[in-house]
Amino acid sequence: MGASHLVVGVIGAGAMGGGIAHVAAAAGHRVVLGDARPDAFATAHAAITKAVARDVEKGRLDHPGADALLGRITDAGDLSAGYAAFAPCGLVIEAVLEDLTVKRTLFCRLEQVVRADAILATNTSSLSVAAIAGGCAHPERVVGIHFFNPATVMPLVEIVPSIMTSDDVAGASASLVDGWKKTSVIASDTPGFIVNRIARPFYSESLRQLEEGIADHATIDWAMREIGGFRMGPFELMDMIGNDVNLAVTTSVFEAFFFDPRYRPSLTQTRLVEAGLFGRKTGRGYYDYREGATPPEPVRNPQLGQAIVDRTLAMLVNAAVDAVFLRVASPHDIETAMLKGVNYPRGLLAWGDDIGAREILRRLDALQSEYGEERYRASPLLRRRVIDGQSLLA
Repeated sequence: MGASHLVVGVIGAGAMGGGIAHVAAAAGHRVVLGDARPDAFATAHAAITKAVARDVEKGRLDHPGADALLGRITDAGDLSAGYAAFAPCGLVIEAVLEDLTVKRTLFCRLEQVVRADAILATNTSSLSVAAIAGGCAHPERVVGIHFFNPATVMPLVEIVPSIMTSDDVAGASASLVDGWKKTSVIASDTPGFIVNRIARPFYSESLRQLEEGIADHATIDWAMREIGGFRMGPFELMDMIGNDVNLAVTTSVFEAFFFDPRYRPSLTQTRLVEAGLFGRKTGRGYYDYREGATPPEPVRNPQLGQAIVDRTLAMLVNAAVDAVFLRVASPHDIETAMLKGVNYPRGLLAWGDDIGAREILRRLDALQSEYGEERYRASPLLRRRVIDGQSLLA
């Protein structure tokens, strides 16, 4: 799988697919980039060219290197005629619409033209890898390789083998990604994988506190930034991601977990999406981004802010502990994923150790006693760690 020999295919030339193509080309691979939309390759190539020019200006790349990188990215042509352009590829990564039928159909057609030893990877963030691979004649070579946006900047990549993925394919995928100067973690094929599963309370518990009137969105954002140490508050982050995107991921995880109340979507966010208030990209979300709008002032009350952080953090730590309990990933990979995938200020398991497992359990039990809701149930592993006195990282 040396960079000088492996040809990488990328299907889907949107922001994510273009970013993956850029990363692979920067690592020395010849890249075949394709999209069903006729103008998508030109748009993606122009964006990559602009990013490469910026690297040259900043001295991170010289002109010959930039020309060589751009020259390694070729157009797959009209995909309505088939996927023959991907025949020489040893790895093909799809980054198309999050639609199971679309992805299954794509892989069934793709495996008929690629080499017998080619790896077929999905960049899905919310769909089952097993379901995507289930329609293939050789599901053992299908694996999840989940990049984070923007792919050129974010260091984390989740490698997600399904129950049918061969160990060799999973191992080769992780080694390849590590060679691209990324950090790979292994996640089980469960809803949300590592990051999108464990991060749900960052949004959902903040929304719950907003809905209860504990604090407004600006105050919650202030508390999570200034007291919690997070780079962005949950509401400004949802506005940046897009409330439509955040709600879609939450809904997908909720449904995939058979409607577990811990993952229930928020009515507040649903109403924003129904009204077309997606956040920055539409000019309004939780905040108003239109010209002349006055940003709301938070209530800078340290006691209130600490209570907001303590409640949200208890839920986040519990989600991380439960992911260990249910073998979603190793404690090390969970810590790595949350640090590098969403830039949390600390690994949640280590953070929970510093607060104390007993204190985290006390907060959760108090919330469950007050509300009588399953969303606040503590992970059995958290209770065990309190009893045996072991670290949450154990």
